[in-house]
Amino acid sequence: MMPGPLPEVELREAVGMVGDWSSLRGARLFITGGTGFFGKWLLEVLGTADRSFHLGVEAVVLSRDPARFLQAMPHLRDAPWLSFQQGDITTFQVPDGAFSHLIHGAGSSDARDYRRAPTAMRHALVEGARHVMETLSKQAALRVLFLSSGAVYGPQPSDLTHLPEEYPLPMDTDEDAQAYAQGKREAERIVFEACTASSFPCPIARCFAFAGPHLPLDQHFAFGNFIRDALAGGPIRVSGDGTPMRSYLYASELAAWLWALLLRGESMTYHVGSDQDVSIQALAVAIGQAAGVAVEVAHQPKPGTGPLRYVPTVTRIPDRLGLRQTVELDEAIARTLRWHRG
Repeated sequence: MMPGPLPEVELREAVGMVGDWSSLRGARLFITGGTGFFGKWLLEVLGTADRSFHLGVEAVVLSRDPARFLQAMPHLRDAPWLSFQQGDITTFQVPDGAFSHLIHGAGSSDARDYRRAPTAMRHALVEGARHVMETLSKQAALRVLFLSSGAVYGPQPSDLTHLPEEYPLPMDTDEDAQAYAQGKREAERIVFEACTASSFPCPIARCFAFAGPHLPLDQHFAFGNFIRDALAGGPIRVSGDGTPMRSYLYASELAAWLWALLLRGESMTYHVGSDQDVSIQALAVAIGQAAGVAVEVAHQPKPGTGPLRYVPTVTRIPDRLGLRQTVELDEAIARTLRWHRG
């Protein structure tokens, strides 16, 4: 059985973090990628803001299967502000009428997709961005938020503890292993160039790793997989040696930061994530302690090798938008377990 709606207190917490929502009064938004982990939080927070401030917003969400989304989120079925445009990201027809805001986040981040069909996945990221911008750039006035990824930097050097927001992007290659990163890099260029040509404000969110309800429990996300193991009674299984370093931003803060970027962000790249690094083994132990289950680590670290890292510096959002991480990892774990347990 699926857990219920997101906790109202957390949704109001996110709405409060954003601050001023008045620029969305009467707005009409087009959202791609609105039915996954990010999208569910974005829509729930938007609905809470709409009810709280009587914004009168309208959100049109692109989806290949709206019925499947509403089956998982039945409490949004009768939301008066929400409608769907059925279609594929590379071929959809834009609904009639003008839009004031665009959030483009469509594109799978499931590692299984780019292992199975890296070329097709890269094609969807690039041609999806091209089709969205060619279709929506006809709008007279539009604020755009593009949801990119920290993966655009390629593998993080093991001796660099945190990736700076000014870190250079690598050259593209033909490596299948880098298809997702290359697709996101090219999509960034397409979106930014189209926005520049039309004078649309366009913040780009380079997103890292996250924690919270709706995070998939069966993909390549360590946090989700460890929560799954804990809910099943353990043990939590670490398939590697537990040394890779990650950081986790809680989902309510992710949603608040993204809405703040759409409403007030400038045309530049921003890191969205936590700068509080933790090893995969330490993450597993923290979840195991919270759930009262054991942890098993499959392999011992190899002597003389540095840990793999995927950890950002986060400076532009605090400096320019005044938002900072407030939900610590232990609290993020407790909230996620509580939601899954109903």
